[in-house]
Amino acid sequence: MTRIRSTALLSLLLALAPLAALSQERQPIDEIVAVVDEDVILRSELDSALAGIVQQVESRGERLPPRGVLEEQVLERLIMNRIQIQRAEQTGIRVSDQDVDRALTDLARQNGLTLGELRGAIEADGLSFDEFRQEIRSELTTQALRRRIVDGMDEITETEIDIMLASENFEGDEYKLAQIMITVPESATPAEIDAATARANEAWQALEDGLDFASAAIAYSDAPDALDGGDVGWRNLNALPRQIADRIRGMEPGQYSEPMRIQSGFVIVNVADRRAQREVIVDEYRMEHLMIRPSELLSAEEARRLIESLHARIEDGEDFAGIAREFSDDQGSANLGGMIDWFPEGAYGSGFQSVIDSLEVGELSQPFQSPQGWHVIRLVGERQADRTNESLRAEAREMIIRQKADDEIDRVLRRMRNEAYVDVRL
Repeated sequence: MTRIRSTALLSLLLALAPLAALSQERQPIDEIVAVVDEDVILRSELDSALAGIVQQVESRGERLPPRGVLEEQVLERLIMNRIQIQRAEQTGIRVSDQDVDRALTDLARQNGLTLGELRGAIEADGLSFDEFRQEIRSELTTQALRRRIVDGMDEITETEIDIMLASENFEGDEYKLAQIMITVPESATPAEIDAATARANEAWQALEDGLDFASAAIAYSDAPDALDGGDVGWRNLNALPRQIADRIRGMEPGQYSEPMRIQSGFVIVNVADRRAQREVIVDEYRMEHLMIRPSELLSAEEARRLIESLHARIEDGEDFAGIAREFSDDQGSANLGGMIDWFPEGAYGSGFQSVIDSLEVGELSQPFQSPQGWHVIRLVGERQADRTNESLRAEAREMIIRQKADDEIDRVLRRMRNEAYVDVRL
């Protein structure tokens, strides 16, 4: 009897064995699609990133390139992201949980949500909140690496700013640009250059045949912004290489250039929008300021009573400057009798500005509190000032920094990519 049951059980197991094998065969097996130094990128990571890009492109109403082309674009982005994270960690860059929490809180606030509501919205889209946190951590890490690259550049001098402002090519107009970049290796063979030339011409012809620029960028561009439709953002011509600036000067929104040969390959530039530099007029204020800061020797309640008593003395006609010199904890203005000369609107925060806005010139405020302590101010003057020149200098400085930063970041990332061991297994 035992032998019969054992035989029957063995027959049942043998009968089920093919089904079990078939079931195992049907289980999706994750595979390695790329090796990056000592790390790997899995098919599941690529598919997840690919799905997100597809959703973004479709939501913008742009045309998707063939799946193989899109896979290559997304995988290259993942590879570059992995390289940057590895280099950041090797150089001591760390992103704490608190940094990630702050970024998530800011993101929720920008979308009018609480952190809990943001998590609910992410999970409602079928995404893992833990994976989303990891993406935020990775983004913060790569941003920190890029900041370190920029911080390592030489300081911008006033002479450089003067030269840019004096340049006959300096103009206030800004252009919203997009690009299709076909890269060529530094030591490219003639065959590689011919292939890049053909690809650039193919992209340009696709545009001529009616393909929208964003879709063409996704399909053809090698630049990191390819999956964003090639969007470069707003640029003044002075922040661009001379060759590109001369080509797009005067182009109207919607126009694009023919392929241009540049140092790193070929580029097609699209002017998405254009705007003129505006005159910069700002409201400025002049005030007397008295501050009492709570300390170990002075409680918050004692600080409040002291500021109220000083406020009463000023109202009774005592000299504001003398009281500020004797009592004020504002080290920047106390020695000047509390005087703070002309400053722009909002310079001291929205709380201070709301008090300033409530005063007429010559009027004394009631005591009010801020995180720094208790304050009394008197509005001494108010004016509108033309800050166009200062704005242009700041803009020129920003252009120089941005141009140098873009070149330096691109150079360093290309070097990192060349130095990294990358084995693509698609």
